[in-house]
Amino acid sequence: MTSTGEVEGRAGPPLWWARRREAVGDVVLGGVSAVECAWEGVPFAAEAGLPTAVGVVFGFAVGATLVLRRRWPIAVVLVGIAVSPAAMGFLLAVVGMYTLASSEVPRRITATLASMSLAATFVVMYLRTRGDVEADTTLVVVLSGFVAVALTVPPVLFGLYIGARRRLMESLQERADSLERELSLLADRAEERAEWARTEERTRIAREMHDVVAHRVSLMVVHAAALEAVAVKDPARAAKNAALVGDMGRQALTELREMLGVLRAAPKTAAPRAAEAAAAVPAVPLAAVALAGGPEDGPSLRELEALVGQSRAAGMAVEMLVHGEGAPYAAEVEQTAYRVVQEALTNCHKHAPGARVVVRLAHRDGEVAMQVENGPREGQTDGVGLPSGGNGLVGMRERVLGLGGVFVSGPTDAGGFKVSAVLPGDRG
Repeated sequence: MTSTGEVEGRAGPPLWWARRREAVGDVVLGGVSAVECAWEGVPFAAEAGLPTAVGVVFGFAVGATLVLRRRWPIAVVLVGIAVSPAAMGFLLAVVGMYTLASSEVPRRITATLASMSLAATFVVMYLRTRGDVEADTTLVVVLSGFVAVALTVPPVLFGLYIGARRRLMESLQERADSLERELSLLADRAEERAEWARTEERTRIAREMHDVVAHRVSLMVVHAAALEAVAVKDPARAAKNAALVGDMGRQALTELREMLGVLRAAPKTAAPRAAEAAAAVPAVPLAAVALAGGPEDGPSLRELEALVGQSRAAGMAVEMLVHGEGAPYAAEVEQTAYRVVQEALTNCHKHAPGARVVVRLAHRDGEVAMQVENGPREGQTDGVGLPSGGNGLVGMRERVLGLGGVFVSGPTDAGGFKVSAVLPGDRG
């Protein structure tokens, strides 16, 4: 409702009703009021010395204004006050005051019009009662005041109650709609977080599979190429290379089996709480998602010597330099450092066969740094046809940045390539 009682969203008369039953009700009330006022117009015409037909038509027009009570409640009440000296419009006055009090008209206007109606009714009743009966003045005043209050106060109070109740219901409906929108938004956010977590988990699994498979298989390919080259000339070396290929294959299978075991076991404990966790936790840190679910007994810095030894066994000239005193770090830090060196060595096998490689590991105060640098190829050494998917450097960068570290890679002035990473060395 607007300040004049108009229903918002409706333009111009006569379409000011929100529902069909409201229109029917107002038309019926207007008809009843018109008949009442037309009936009361007969004595009014006689008292005023007017033709009866004029009084009837005037009364009918006055009573019919009740149809407009929802659109112009103030006007309806003013009409009722104006015709009160003619002793007509009982239904018009009562229903008009109720409609005014229940609408969104400012309360000061309602109070002013209610006071005017009360005063007009009191004056008319006092004058008519004093002239009709011979009674004490006090009794006439009391009777007139009682009638004026009875015709004005109850409709106003009832209208105020209905208006307050309507506004309360509208407020509750708005709150319900707002809550429904918020729940829908929370559901969308939960779905987005779940999808984001699934994407991060797929990325993590792909990165782990790449690190586990690429290095081992790359070494297997290198040894297989060496085996093919010396199979006839040097049977002893061929047998050694064959044994190394077998060892590499078994190690790759073992690591894959461990990873698949973790992937199969994780949902047994995590799945029942997935929905509860999504609703309870507002956000999941990137590092936590990227590193969660990995095996606790993964590779560590202690295994770097063995990793470098495998590359030496494959024919690569690798030098390892360690600076500072080593100490246990957090499991994810050691695993990430190991994977960075492992992937960098794999890239050396792929892209720089025959080049000299230097692996540097530095233990500093509060951090651990690693660097793998290879020189240019020596001579015309051909590679062994190792494929490259372009995901190695991306995976290393994601791992390091996920722990809040620094990652840098690029060619060197000498024609080689260098991979450097610094990780926060939280002690385990």
